Amino acid sequence: MTIMLQPAAAHRLHLNRAPIVVLVLGVLALVLPTSRAQNSATPPSAQTSDSDAGPNIDNGPIVIPKKKVSDEPPPPPAPAEPKIKNPDNQTYALHVDVPIINLDVSVILDKNHQFVPGLKTENFLVLEDGVEQKIDNVRITQAPITAVMLLEFASNSWDYINDMRNASTAFFNALRPDDYVAVMTYDLQTHILSDFTNNKDVIAQSLSSLTVPSFTDTDMFDALYETLDRVSRIDGRKYIVLIGTGYDTFSKVSLDKILAKIKATPNATIFTIGTGALLNEMGSVRGTREISYLQAQNELRSFAEMTGGLSYFPLFPGELPADFAQINSSIRNQYLLSYRPTNGANDGSYRKIKVILVDNEGQPLEMQDEKGKPVKYSVISRDGYKARLPVE
Repeated sequence: MTIMLQPAAAHRLHLNRAPIVVLVLGVLALVLPTSRAQNSATPPSAQTSDSDAGPNIDNGPIVIPKKKVSDEPPPPPAPAEPKIKNPDNQTYALHVDVPIINLDVSVILDKNHQFVPGLKTENFLVLEDGVEQKIDNVRITQAPITAVMLLEFASNSWDYINDMRNASTAFFNALRPDDYVAVMTYDLQTHILSDFTNNKDVIAQSLSSLTVPSFTDTDMFDALYETLDRVSRIDGRKYIVLIGTGYDTFSKVSLDKILAKIKATPNATIFTIGTGALLNEMGSVRGTREISYLQAQNELRSFAEMTGGLSYFPLFPGELPADFAQINSSIRNQYLLSYRPTNGANDGSYRKIKVILVDNEGQPLEMQDEKGKPVKYSVISRDGYKARLPVE
């Protein structure tokens, strides 16, 4: 069935819808501006979710989330390790190595070579490279000796051999029971006849074996160099009694090198006995005195003077006992001076030493005999020493 609306009815329907449409439009007009304002006032960060939720998909610019700022205070820094002066409570000490120089000094009268006793510390003045040194201690030593008899034994002259035998026998007779002596000879080579011993029978047997020499050459520098090298390994004072002409023929060691070796060897004193003096004097009468022999004598003197020893050139065998008595007096009665050098550098340099006797006012000491006459004397000591190196 079809219902047909009349025009009046349709008009009424349109009139009834008009107020509703107006009401809807008014509501929309109020809602839309507010929604736009809220959308424009809301920042982009407010629209994003928490950064842990992943990136936001938006058609706008890329937004990088800021790092969370924690309100908690930062942790305190780790405490510093305490500075300990001696780790593990270990005790350390600083040692300054200043060497002590022991200097053997003989004071003898020039006339009779007698030892002069009774000197005190204030009577000695030690100069090292011209600088005065403070002496810590002075005492007289009387101790057994440790010596090497270094004998020239070559087939060059029977007179030389005879003088050597007489001199070595005189030294042997002057030995005491507690003395230690070694016997060495040299010609083209160096030979050890007996090592250090206090058995006089062994020493006598070594000297009696010197019968027939083998070579005519005398390499004195090589023999003395080897002897110094051997005695340098022995503690304490050592003495070398060199008995020979002083001639050197084919030594590998030069004179400069043996002089340097003497300077570098501590606590070694050389005494020299020159042989062939009478033969040389007889040659001087005939006008044929050899210059080489005079040079050899000068070298023997230098070896002794550099080490604080004595040198003798006896013409006759009868002089030898007195010579060795003076050597014994010089060796067994000495002043031992101890001091610490003001120059403590370990540079290996050679330090020159000079010992002077002074009185209480610092003036050179004068000696007089019982009659009040001035007496000449000699102060015998090494002329220097070689300082140590840092690695020594």
